[in-house]
Amino acid sequence: MKRLSNLYVAAMVVVVIAAMIFAACVAPPAPTAAEQPAAAPAQAARPYKFVVVSHGQASDPFWSVVKNGVDQAAKDMGVTVSYQAPGTFDMVAMAQLIDAAVASKPDGLVVSIPDADALGDAIRAAVAAGIPVISMNSGSDVAKGLGILNHVGQTEYEAGYGGGERMAAAGVTKALCVNQEVGNVALDLRCQGFTDAMAKSGATVEVLAVDLADPTDSEQRIVAALIANPDVDGVLTLGPTGAAPALAALESEGKLGTIALATFDLSPEVLEAVRDGNMLFAIDQQQYIQGYLPIVMLTLLAENLNTVANDVIMTGPGFVTAETAARVIDLSAAGTR
Repeated sequence: MKRLSNLYVAAMVVVVIAAMIFAACVAPPAPTAAEQPAAAPAQAARPYKFVVVSHGQASDPFWSVVKNGVDQAAKDMGVTVSYQAPGTFDMVAMAQLIDAAVASKPDGLVVSIPDADALGDAIRAAVAAGIPVISMNSGSDVAKGLGILNHVGQTEYEAGYGGGERMAAAGVTKALCVNQEVGNVALDLRCQGFTDAMAKSGATVEVLAVDLADPTDSEQRIVAALIANPDVDGVLTLGPTGAAPALAALESEGKLGTIALATFDLSPEVLEAVRDGNMLFAIDQQQYIQGYLPIVMLTLLAENLNTVANDVIMTGPGFVTAETAARVIDLSAAGTR
């Protein structure tokens, strides 16, 4: 009997061990819904819809960076944003775009203001409709009077003045200010600031109007001005669409690197010219921020009633020189400068 009992116990031990091994090899049943661990919540898309109406087309090398800022802010904030611009520099068409944006009843509107006389009524209508409006890029001097919450950009006169101080310090005594959008108040202010700073040092400035839509004609006009004024020793352009024809004009006349050249705003061609010593400096207003910040500000206003006390949020001027151009070239390739 004792032998049988021992055999029974041994058999039971084997059965228990086998059961344990089997249980370890078989996957446990799926937990019930109540037992499931909570998943990390995904960032919910916000319901806000904003409209950006600018005077610059997204195909323009400057404005493409603005739009990149708008798009990234829309993605980061989880909001919907429509970027609109007339096909050319056309204030009537731009006013109509603003009117259409107001009619769509967005949660916020972002506008550039190159001509307050032409756009003022449309902007005031947006404000009267209770739509929060932020301006960017141009219009720092008129934004508050139109009822706009804040302006994101640089003050154009002061930026031009800073460029004039640098040009005068480089020894320039007679300069051209090449304006590619005559009638754009922001560009007129740039030339005025530049002229005033140059005059303070005894230098003179002549404003030369060109057409941004016709770079070949722009180049020819600059060449003609250089031939007619052989004592010109400096050229300031007011954007990349003026800088490219100016570079070509100086090169064709054999004066690239001899006549001091500088510009507002950045493009790959401008940055390469600064890096290579063919351009004295480029005035950087950081247009990516001009596209990005208004969307963030409108989102925080809609969601949390946040406001910014400063009438103008300054994004410039900064100055890109030969010492910093290489680094900025890398950032420009990424579409953020």
